[in-house]
Amino acid sequence: MRVSVFWFGKPARSPYETQVEDFRRRVSRRWPAEDVALKPASGIREADQVAALAREADTLLARVPSRWRLVVLDAQGRSRTSANFAHLLQEIECQAPPGVAFVLGSDLGIASSLRDQADEVLSLSPMTFPHLLARLLVWEQLYRATDILGPGNYHRTRVS
Repeated sequence: MRVSVFWFGKPARSPYETQVEDFRRRVSRRWPAEDVALKPASGIREADQVAALAREADTLLARVPSRWRLVVLDAQGRSRTSANFAHLLQEIECQAPPGVAFVLGSDLGIASSLRDQADEVLSLSPMTFPHLLARLLVWEQLYRATDILGPGNYHRTRVS
């Protein structure tokens, strides 16, 4: 199973980019993984945000290979603990799809049609984060999931 994180925007020079790449490499020890930047819709963003979101959804769907699981990250999505997230990935892995695509929308958000097509809609938090930080959180949780599922010492359970 491959893992891809699709996001709308431009890579920026930042220490976070280095951390994103570090977590991506770590995830690749279990699943081949890629971080994919997509160009946000242009020309209509201010005039028609719904049309811009629809265009971005089309751009994304054209890039996600067939039979891949689609996981949209949205504040309105389902909250999961790190352990629950790891078990979701394990369930997906057992179903043997070619891959799973995690999607972060643009600054405009995610088209409702894309949310409706998703196999899972997850929330990182009810709070809003900058895209770079959200990407870092996704990659960190993906790595944490590999650690939970395999022998590792990164994830610590809480001691009461």
